[in-house]
Amino acid sequence: MSITIKEIQPKKKELKKYVRLGIDLYRGNRYYVPPLIIDEVNTLLPSKNPAFDFCKAESFIAFRNGRPAGRITAIINSQVNNRSGKKELRFGFMDFIDDEEVSKALFDAAIKWGKDHGMTSIVGPMGFTDMDHEGLLIEGFDEMGTMATIYNYPYYSRHLENLGFKKDIDWVEYRITIPSAIPEKYARISEIVKRKYNLRVLKFTSRKKVRQQYGQALFNLINEAYDHLYGYSPLTPRQIDYYINLYLGILRLEDVCVVVDSNDSLVGVGITISSFSNALRRSNGRLFPFGWRHFIKPLRGKENVVDLLLVAVKPEYQNKGVNSLIFCDLIPIYIKNGYKFAESNPELECNDNVQKQWDYFEHRQHRRRRAYRMEI
Repeated sequence: MSITIKEIQPKKKELKKYVRLGIDLYRGNRYYVPPLIIDEVNTLLPSKNPAFDFCKAESFIAFRNGRPAGRITAIINSQVNNRSGKKELRFGFMDFIDDEEVSKALFDAAIKWGKDHGMTSIVGPMGFTDMDHEGLLIEGFDEMGTMATIYNYPYYSRHLENLGFKKDIDWVEYRITIPSAIPEKYARISEIVKRKYNLRVLKFTSRKKVRQQYGQALFNLINEAYDHLYGYSPLTPRQIDYYINLYLGILRLEDVCVVVDSNDSLVGVGITISSFSNALRRSNGRLFPFGWRHFIKPLRGKENVVDLLLVAVKPEYQNKGVNSLIFCDLIPIYIKNGYKFAESNPELECNDNVQKQWDYFEHRQHRRRRAYRMEI
Protein backbone atom coordinates (compact mmCIF):
# COMPACT_ATOMS: atom_id res chain seq x y z
CA MET A 1 0.00 0.00 0.00
CA SER A 2 2.18 2.87 -1.27
CA ILE A 3 1.68 6.59 -0.64
CA THR A 4 3.16 9.21 -2.92
CA ILE A 5 3.10 12.99 -2.56
CA LYS A 6 2.94 15.33 -5.54
CA GLU A 7 3.62 19.07 -5.47
CA ILE A 8 0.96 20.93 -7.42
CA GLN A 9 2.06 23.46 -10.00
CA PRO A 10 0.39 26.86 -9.48
CA LYS A 11 -1.45 26.65 -12.80
CA LYS A 12 -5.19 26.83 -13.38
CA LYS A 13 -5.52 23.32 -14.84
CA GLU A 14 -3.61 21.69 -11.97
CA LEU A 15 -5.40 23.72 -9.31
CA LYS A 16 -8.83 22.78 -10.68
CA LYS A 17 -7.94 19.13 -10.07
CA TYR A 18 -6.72 20.06 -6.58
CA VAL A 19 -9.99 21.83 -5.74
CA ARG A 20 -12.10 19.07 -7.26
CA LEU A 21 -10.33 16.52 -5.06
CA GLY A 22 -11.55 18.36 -1.97
CA ILE A 23 -15.11 18.38 -3.31
CA ASP A 24 -15.07 14.74 -4.43
CA LEU A 25 -14.19 13.50 -0.93
CA TYR A 26 -17.60 14.74 0.27
CA ARG A 27 -19.73 13.28 -2.50
CA GLY A 28 -23.10 12.31 -1.01
CA ASN A 29 -22.59 14.27 2.23
CA ARG A 30 -25.70 16.43 2.67
CA TYR A 31 -24.06 18.92 5.04
CA TYR A 32 -21.02 19.80 2.95
CA VAL A 33 -21.10 23.08 1.01
CA PRO A 34 -18.52 23.12 -1.82
CA PRO A 35 -16.63 26.29 -2.66
CA LEU A 36 -17.18 28.05 -5.94
CA ILE A 37 -14.44 26.32 -7.91
CA ILE A 38 -13.27 29.35 -9.87
CA ASP A 39 -12.95 31.42 -6.67
CA GLU A 40 -10.97 28.69 -4.91
CA VAL A 41 -8.64 28.31 -7.90
CA ASN A 42 -8.07 32.06 -8.05
CA THR A 43 -7.28 32.13 -4.32
CA LEU A 44 -4.49 29.62 -4.94
CA LEU A 45 -3.15 31.30 -8.09
CA PRO A 46 -0.25 33.73 -7.48
CA SER A 47 -1.24 35.66 -10.62
CA LYS A 48 -4.75 36.28 -9.22
CA ASN A 49 -4.53 36.54 -5.43
CA PRO A 50 -2.78 39.71 -4.20
CA ALA A 51 -2.03 37.97 -0.88
CA PHE A 52 0.92 36.45 -2.75
CA ASP A 53 2.51 39.89 -2.50
CA PHE A 54 3.52 38.85 1.03
CA CYS A 55 2.75 35.11 1.13
CA LYS A 56 4.45 31.98 -0.14
CA ALA A 57 2.56 28.73 -0.61
CA GLU A 58 3.00 25.16 -1.79
CA SER A 59 0.16 22.69 -2.38
CA PHE A 60 0.44 18.90 -2.19
CA ILE A 61 -1.74 15.96 -3.18
CA ALA A 62 -1.35 12.52 -1.60
CA PHE A 63 -1.96 9.40 -3.67
CA ARG A 64 -2.73 5.99 -2.17
CA ASN A 65 -1.93 3.28 -4.73
CA GLY A 66 -2.18 5.83 -7.51
CA ARG A 67 -5.54 7.24 -6.44
CA PRO A 68 -5.96 10.77 -4.96
CA ALA A 69 -6.39 10.44 -1.20
CA GLY A 70 -5.80 13.90 0.27
CA ARG A 71 -4.50 17.41 -0.17
CA ILE A 72 -2.94 20.26 1.83
CA THR A 73 -1.58 23.75 1.20
CA ALA A 74 1.35 25.09 3.23
CA ILE A 75 1.38 28.89 3.56
CA ILE A 76 3.84 31.41 4.96
CA ASN A 77 2.27 34.80 5.63
CA SER A 78 5.29 37.04 6.17
CA GLN A 79 3.10 40.03 7.04
CA VAL A 80 1.60 38.23 10.05
CA ASN A 81 4.93 36.70 11.03
CA ASN A 82 6.62 40.10 10.97
CA ARG A 83 3.87 41.55 13.17
CA SER A 84 3.95 38.67 15.65
CA GLY A 85 7.69 37.96 15.63
CA LYS A 86 6.93 34.28 15.01
CA LYS A 87 8.16 31.89 12.34
CA GLU A 88 4.79 30.32 11.75
CA LEU A 89 3.70 28.01 8.96
CA ARG A 90 -0.01 27.91 8.16
CA PHE A 91 -1.83 24.93 6.69
CA GLY A 92 -5.16 25.07 4.89
CA PHE A 93 -7.26 23.72 2.02
CA MET A 94 -6.82 20.36 3.73
CA ASP A 95 -8.81 17.16 3.14
CA PHE A 96 -7.96 13.49 3.36
CA ILE A 97 -9.49 10.03 3.58
CA ASP A 98 -9.64 8.32 6.98
CA ASP A 99 -6.13 6.90 6.70
CA GLU A 100 -3.53 8.18 9.15
CA GLU A 101 -0.64 7.22 6.88
CA VAL A 102 -2.11 9.58 4.28
CA SER A 103 -2.62 12.48 6.67
CA LYS A 104 0.88 11.99 8.13
CA ALA A 105 2.44 11.98 4.66
CA LEU A 106 0.64 15.22 3.79
CA PHE A 107 1.75 16.97 6.97
CA ASP A 108 5.28 15.63 6.63
CA ALA A 109 5.47 17.24 3.18
CA ALA A 110 3.99 20.54 4.37
CA ILE A 111 6.22 20.69 7.46
CA LYS A 112 9.37 19.88 5.49
CA TRP A 113 8.59 22.72 3.11
CA GLY A 114 7.99 25.06 6.06
CA LYS A 115 11.20 24.05 7.85
CA ASP A 116 13.14 24.50 4.61
CA HIS A 117 11.88 28.11 4.72
CA GLY A 118 12.89 28.60 8.35
CA MET A 119 9.54 28.07 10.07
CA THR A 120 9.46 26.70 13.63
CA SER A 121 5.73 26.10 14.26
CA ILE A 122 2.64 25.14 12.26
CA VAL A 123 -0.93 26.36 12.81
CA GLY A 124 -4.26 25.88 11.10
CA PRO A 125 -6.38 25.25 9.28
CA MET A 126 -6.02 28.84 8.09
CA GLY A 127 -5.86 30.52 4.71
CA PHE A 128 -3.69 33.25 3.33
CA THR A 129 -5.73 35.84 5.27
CA ASP A 130 -8.89 36.01 7.35
CA MET A 131 -10.93 36.36 4.16
CA ASP A 132 -10.22 32.66 3.54
CA HIS A 133 -11.76 29.73 5.39
CA GLU A 134 -10.25 28.88 8.78
CA GLY A 135 -10.88 26.60 11.73
CA LEU A 136 -11.40 22.81 11.77
CA LEU A 137 -15.00 21.83 12.48
CA ILE A 138 -15.15 19.91 15.78
CA GLU A 139 -18.88 20.27 16.64
CA GLY A 140 -21.92 20.57 14.39
CA PHE A 141 -21.30 17.88 11.80
CA ASP A 142 -25.06 17.48 11.25
CA GLU A 143 -25.52 21.15 10.33
CA MET A 144 -25.23 22.46 6.77
CA GLY A 145 -22.18 24.67 6.38
CA THR A 146 -21.98 28.15 4.92
CA MET A 147 -20.05 29.57 1.98
CA ALA A 148 -17.65 31.23 4.46
CA THR A 149 -16.73 28.17 6.53
CA ILE A 150 -15.01 24.80 6.38
CA TYR A 151 -16.91 21.54 6.60
CA ASN A 152 -14.87 18.44 7.41
CA TYR A 153 -15.42 14.90 8.60
CA PRO A 154 -15.32 14.19 12.38
CA TYR A 155 -12.17 12.05 12.06
CA TYR A 156 -10.00 15.01 11.04
CA SER A 157 -9.44 16.17 14.63
CA ARG A 158 -8.34 12.67 15.66
CA HIS A 159 -5.75 12.63 12.88
CA LEU A 160 -4.35 16.02 13.90
CA GLU A 161 -4.22 15.20 17.59
CA ASN A 162 -2.50 11.87 16.90
CA LEU A 163 0.12 13.82 14.95
CA GLY A 164 0.79 15.95 18.02
CA PHE A 165 -1.34 19.04 17.34
CA LYS A 166 -2.89 20.86 20.30
CA LYS A 167 -5.71 23.36 20.52
CA ASP A 168 -4.65 26.96 19.90
CA ILE A 169 -8.05 28.67 19.85
CA ASP A 170 -11.72 27.96 19.10
CA TRP A 171 -14.44 29.80 17.24
CA VAL A 172 -18.16 29.32 17.91
CA GLU A 173 -21.08 29.87 15.55
CA TYR A 174 -24.72 30.71 16.21
CA ARG A 175 -27.97 30.29 14.35
CA ILE A 176 -30.22 33.21 15.24
CA THR A 177 -33.96 33.17 14.67
CA ILE A 178 -35.13 36.33 12.92
CA PRO A 179 -37.77 37.88 15.23
CA SER A 180 -41.18 39.01 13.95
CA ALA A 181 -40.32 42.53 15.14
CA ILE A 182 -37.34 44.37 16.61
CA PRO A 183 -37.21 43.60 20.37
CA GLU A 184 -38.43 46.68 22.25
CA LYS A 185 -35.40 46.92 24.55
CA TYR A 186 -33.04 46.52 21.59
CA ALA A 187 -34.81 49.32 19.72
CA ARG A 188 -34.52 51.63 22.75
CA ILE A 189 -30.77 50.95 22.99
CA SER A 190 -30.41 51.78 19.31
CA GLU A 191 -32.16 55.14 19.72
CA ILE A 192 -30.10 56.06 22.78
CA VAL A 193 -26.83 55.21 21.00
CA LYS A 194 -27.88 57.10 17.87
CA ARG A 195 -28.66 60.29 19.83
CA LYS A 196 -25.72 60.05 22.24
CA TYR A 197 -23.07 59.75 19.53
CA ASN A 198 -24.92 61.59 16.74
CA LEU A 199 -24.87 58.60 14.41
CA ARG A 200 -27.00 57.71 11.42
CA VAL A 201 -27.52 54.79 9.05
CA LEU A 202 -26.69 55.03 5.35
CA LYS A 203 -28.35 52.88 2.69
CA PHE A 204 -27.23 52.57 -0.91
CA THR A 205 -29.01 51.76 -4.16
CA SER A 206 -25.98 52.16 -6.41
CA ARG A 207 -22.96 49.85 -6.36
CA LYS A 208 -21.00 52.57 -8.14
CA LYS A 209 -21.61 54.95 -5.24
CA VAL A 210 -20.62 52.31 -2.70
CA ARG A 211 -17.33 51.80 -4.53
CA GLN A 212 -16.62 55.51 -5.00
CA GLN A 213 -17.70 56.81 -1.59
CA TYR A 214 -16.94 54.01 0.84
CA GLY A 215 -15.32 51.05 -0.95
CA GLN A 216 -11.78 51.41 0.36
CA ALA A 217 -13.00 52.99 3.61
CA LEU A 218 -15.18 49.97 4.44
CA PHE A 219 -12.21 47.63 4.32
CA ASN A 220 -9.98 50.09 6.14
CA LEU A 221 -12.59 50.00 8.91
CA ILE A 222 -12.47 46.20 8.89
CA ASN A 223 -8.68 46.38 9.22
CA GLU A 224 -9.06 48.64 12.27
CA ALA A 225 -11.82 46.62 13.89
CA TYR A 226 -10.21 43.21 13.39
CA ASP A 227 -6.57 44.19 13.92
CA HIS A 228 -6.37 42.66 17.42
CA LEU A 229 -8.05 39.38 16.47
CA TYR A 230 -6.31 36.04 16.30
CA GLY A 231 -3.89 35.74 13.38
CA TYR A 232 -5.31 38.78 11.59
CA SER A 233 -3.58 39.77 8.35
CA PRO A 234 -4.35 43.42 7.46
CA LEU A 235 -5.70 43.82 3.95
CA THR A 236 -3.50 45.79 1.58
CA PRO A 237 -4.93 48.27 -0.98
CA ARG A 238 -4.51 45.66 -3.71
CA GLN A 239 -6.38 43.09 -1.66
CA ILE A 240 -9.14 45.58 -0.90
CA ASP A 241 -9.62 46.24 -4.62
CA TYR A 242 -9.66 42.47 -5.20
CA TYR A 243 -12.40 41.84 -2.63
CA ILE A 244 -14.47 44.82 -3.74
CA ASN A 245 -14.47 43.39 -7.27
CA LEU A 246 -15.18 39.89 -5.96
CA TYR A 247 -18.09 40.66 -3.64
CA LEU A 248 -19.71 43.93 -4.66
CA GLY A 249 -21.53 42.38 -7.60
CA ILE A 250 -23.27 39.70 -5.51
CA LEU A 251 -24.31 41.84 -2.55
CA ARG A 252 -27.94 42.89 -2.23
CA LEU A 253 -27.41 46.47 -1.12
CA GLU A 254 -30.45 46.52 1.15
CA ASP A 255 -28.79 43.72 3.15
CA VAL A 256 -25.83 46.02 3.84
CA CYS A 257 -25.86 48.64 6.60
CA VAL A 258 -23.37 51.47 7.02
CA VAL A 259 -23.23 53.65 10.15
CA VAL A 260 -21.57 57.07 10.00
CA ASP A 261 -21.00 59.96 12.41
CA SER A 262 -21.94 63.64 11.97
CA ASN A 263 -18.97 64.10 9.61
CA ASP A 264 -20.04 61.13 7.45
CA SER A 265 -17.01 59.18 8.68
CA LEU A 266 -17.49 55.42 8.94
CA VAL A 267 -18.28 54.07 12.39
CA GLY A 268 -19.68 50.61 11.66
CA VAL A 269 -20.70 48.29 8.85
CA GLY A 270 -22.79 45.15 8.55
CA ILE A 271 -22.30 43.16 5.34
CA THR A 272 -24.83 40.35 5.10
CA ILE A 273 -25.85 38.13 2.23
CA SER A 274 -28.63 35.71 1.36
CA SER A 275 -27.25 32.21 1.93
CA PHE A 276 -25.51 30.62 -1.06
CA SER A 277 -25.24 27.21 0.63
CA ASN A 278 -28.05 25.55 -1.34
CA ALA A 279 -26.90 27.11 -4.60
CA LEU A 280 -23.35 25.87 -4.13
CA ARG A 281 -24.57 22.37 -3.26
CA ARG A 282 -26.92 22.16 -6.24
CA SER A 283 -24.30 23.48 -8.66
CA ASN A 284 -21.51 21.43 -7.04
CA GLY A 285 -19.38 24.57 -7.09
CA ARG A 286 -19.69 25.16 -10.83
CA LEU A 287 -21.11 28.22 -12.58
CA PHE A 288 -21.07 26.71 -16.08
CA PRO A 289 -22.65 25.39 -18.12
CA PHE A 290 -25.84 25.39 -16.04
CA GLY A 291 -24.77 25.95 -12.42
CA TRP A 292 -25.47 29.71 -12.62
CA ARG A 293 -29.22 29.02 -12.54
CA HIS A 294 -29.02 27.95 -8.90
CA PHE A 295 -27.55 31.30 -7.88
CA ILE A 296 -30.54 33.35 -9.07
CA LYS A 297 -32.55 32.60 -5.93
CA PRO A 298 -30.01 33.89 -3.37
CA LEU A 299 -29.10 36.83 -5.60
CA ARG A 300 -32.76 37.84 -5.37
CA GLY A 301 -32.82 37.29 -1.60
CA LYS A 302 -35.20 34.35 -1.82
CA GLU A 303 -33.45 31.95 0.56
CA ASN A 304 -34.69 31.69 4.16
CA VAL A 305 -31.21 32.09 5.71
CA VAL A 306 -29.03 35.19 5.74
CA ASP A 307 -25.28 34.97 6.39
CA LEU A 308 -23.69 37.67 8.56
CA LEU A 309 -20.46 37.89 6.57
CA LEU A 310 -18.79 40.88 8.21
CA VAL A 311 -19.86 43.10 11.09
CA ALA A 312 -17.23 45.65 12.09
CA VAL A 313 -17.23 48.67 14.39
CA LYS A 314 -14.52 51.29 14.74
CA PRO A 315 -12.44 50.48 17.88
CA GLU A 316 -13.38 53.65 19.78
CA TYR A 317 -17.08 52.83 19.33
CA GLN A 318 -16.89 49.15 20.24
CA ASN A 319 -18.98 47.98 23.23
CA LYS A 320 -21.11 51.14 22.95
CA GLY A 321 -24.15 49.60 21.27
CA VAL A 322 -23.39 50.50 17.65
CA ASN A 323 -24.30 46.95 16.58
CA SER A 324 -27.87 47.70 17.67
CA LEU A 325 -28.12 50.39 14.97
CA ILE A 326 -26.94 47.91 12.36
CA PHE A 327 -29.43 45.21 13.25
CA CYS A 328 -32.32 47.60 13.90
CA ASP A 329 -31.85 48.65 10.30
CA LEU A 330 -31.45 45.12 8.94
CA ILE A 331 -34.11 43.17 10.87
CA PRO A 332 -37.10 44.83 9.12
CA ILE A 333 -35.42 44.08 5.77
CA TYR A 334 -34.87 40.46 6.80
CA ILE A 335 -38.54 40.18 7.77
CA LYS A 336 -39.68 41.73 4.48
CA ASN A 337 -37.48 39.34 2.47
CA GLY A 338 -38.67 36.26 4.34
CA TYR A 339 -35.40 35.37 6.04
CA LYS A 340 -36.13 33.04 8.96
CA PHE A 341 -32.63 32.52 10.33
CA ALA A 342 -29.25 34.25 10.40
CA GLU A 343 -25.88 32.50 10.51
CA SER A 344 -23.34 34.35 12.66
CA ASN A 345 -20.35 32.58 11.05
CA PRO A 346 -17.24 32.10 13.25
CA GLU A 347 -16.73 34.25 16.36
CA LEU A 348 -13.77 33.76 18.68
CA GLU A 349 -14.89 31.85 21.76
CA CYS A 350 -13.32 34.52 23.99
CA ASN A 351 -15.21 37.38 22.31
CA ASP A 352 -17.93 37.69 24.96
CA ASN A 353 -19.05 41.15 23.88
CA VAL A 354 -19.94 39.96 20.39
CA GLN A 355 -21.77 36.90 21.67
CA LYS A 356 -23.78 38.85 24.24
CA GLN A 357 -25.59 40.71 21.46
CA TRP A 358 -27.42 37.49 20.54
CA ASP A 359 -29.02 37.39 24.01
CA TYR A 360 -31.76 39.70 22.68
CA PHE A 361 -32.81 37.02 20.17
CA GLU A 362 -33.69 33.34 20.10
CA HIS A 363 -30.42 31.64 19.22
CA ARG A 364 -28.38 28.48 19.60
CA GLN A 365 -24.68 27.76 19.40
CA HIS A 366 -24.60 25.02 16.78
CA ARG A 367 -21.02 24.77 15.52
CA ARG A 368 -17.53 25.00 16.95
CA ARG A 369 -14.24 25.02 15.09
CA ARG A 370 -10.62 24.98 16.17
CA ALA A 371 -7.17 26.18 15.16
CA TYR A 372 -4.46 23.68 16.04
CA ARG A 373 -0.77 24.35 16.69
CA MET A 374 2.40 22.27 16.86
CA GLU A 375 6.08 23.14 17.17
CA ILE A 376 8.17 21.78 14.32
